[in-house]
Amino acid sequence: MVAPSRPTPSSASARPIHLGFVAAADCAPLIVARDLGLFRKHGLDVRLSREAGWATVRDKIYAGELDAAQAVTGVALVLGLGLGGLSREVSVPLMLNAHGNALTLGESLPHKSIGLGEGLASFLQHRWRKNQACTFAVGHRYSSHHILLQAWLQQHGLHGHPQIQIIFLPPPLMAANLKAGHIDGYCAAEPWNSQAILGGYGWAVATSAEIASHHPEKVLVVTSDLQRHRPTEVISLTAALLEACRICQDPAFREDLIIMLAKPDATGASPALLRNSLGPIFRSGRGDLDASAFHLFHGSDLNSPSTDKASWFLAGLRHSGLLPDSAVGNITRIFRTDLFQAAEHALQ
Repeated sequence: MVAPSRPTPSSASARPIHLGFVAAADCAPLIVARDLGLFRKHGLDVRLSREAGWATVRDKIYAGELDAAQAVTGVALVLGLGLGGLSREVSVPLMLNAHGNALTLGESLPHKSIGLGEGLASFLQHRWRKNQACTFAVGHRYSSHHILLQAWLQQHGLHGHPQIQIIFLPPPLMAANLKAGHIDGYCAAEPWNSQAILGGYGWAVATSAEIASHHPEKVLVVTSDLQRHRPTEVISLTAALLEACRICQDPAFREDLIIMLAKPDATGASPALLRNSLGPIFRSGRGDLDASAFHLFHGSDLNSPSTDKASWFLAGLRHSGLLPDSAVGNITRIFRTDLFQAAEHALQ
């Protein structure tokens, strides 16, 4: 695909927009917008900042060190609803993707015994040999990964099971901890599942598409300062990333996307790891799966930050005991379909 021309920004502020991301395959729209010159095409000076994890993204948005970021939706809700003692006005003008995750198990939970999860309860009762709980990891307490793991456990009658504990780890550390036997499974974005699967010490018992079809995933979160003082740039930023989402969805672009994401200043993951979920086939460790819907970046109303997508997260957080009934707020104040529609109009 030929990159668009890169005009000199004419309307961008003298101060660049600092845009954070975490090194996972679904940071793709941000990397594409940078590498194909879409930020500059829309008159913006954007500096990408790779962050260690979602807690760092939350803290930097809260402190004003980032103007905007790719984030798990929980970061926007934590700040916007004042959960966990942190409160900051933020906006979500764009959903960046859907799906993109998997639940990976290690050798302590073999496929022959566990199946697709239906055998886990019996396995824990009769064959569990460790002198500690069966331990699963997710990257953030208020993430889709936590919601998806809890949903999978509930599907198999294991929600709140006394032999299961859930801990929180940065996703890049999960595969190594699985290999070492410190954890027994994890729910994470790609390519961290593929790292264990292709390494021969993990297998994906479920993709996130299998657990919750078309669930929303990462968002663009914007600080109130950027929205208040540079509103036209927020719309331009949303438009640039929406254009990038459309490009990422094109199957003909996937090999180019894999090369972009493999760069050291993107994910730094090998093309082989990235291709396992971004290519046509996902090698799951329990057989080859069709990967055409493993990552969804665009289609139908996928990118619109609608209240039904926010409601999916809120329901999941409540079910997991992470959202008290007292935590209420105006979700439309956070999830801004008006900004999304303005960005769509700018692309016409």
